[in-house]
Amino acid sequence: MIKSSISSIPSPIFLLGFMASGKSTVGRALAEKLNAPFIDLDEKIIQQAGKTIGEIIQQEGEPYFRQLEAECLQKAAVQGSAVIALGGGAFMQSVNRELIAQTGVSIWLNAPFELCWERIQKDAVVRPLAPTIEETRHRYQQRIPVYQQAQIQIEVTQTSSPESLVDKILTYLQTA
Repeated sequence: MIKSSISSIPSPIFLLGFMASGKSTVGRALAEKLNAPFIDLDEKIIQQAGKTIGEIIQQEGEPYFRQLEAECLQKAAVQGSAVIALGGGAFMQSVNRELIAQTGVSIWLNAPFELCWERIQKDAVVRPLAPTIEETRHRYQQRIPVYQQAQIQIEVTQTSSPESLVDKILTYLQTA
């Protein structure tokens, strides 16, 4: 087991990746290991809007959702030592990537599409941006080149546990 403290690594830590790649689960485990606050950007958006992500996108449109997302990210980025799980599309916006690069370290949880799709299908959450496998695969393929701009890449497999991913992240951070 790797032990660490938030003072010895860059902060905040931004976890990015496709929907259902494990950002929130791994983020909570990483924050607990570091004894740091955990911020789920999607949860902050829901709190601010008083609606689910699906309701926001269906009622207000994706551009409005992305604006809310950027506002919540700006607030989260100045919280200091924290682990922040981004929404799947947050890193796609150049303004968000610039903010993340200026304030912390970006870590891409690189899960294969098939694993993400399997998890999306099991998830009770309605995902308006994942209506069909074809559209979702297309969105995934569009995002990969942007996700590759993250400072650290962590491979996620079917057998990866949150704990093993946390240990990989800490190893990368301690050797960076």
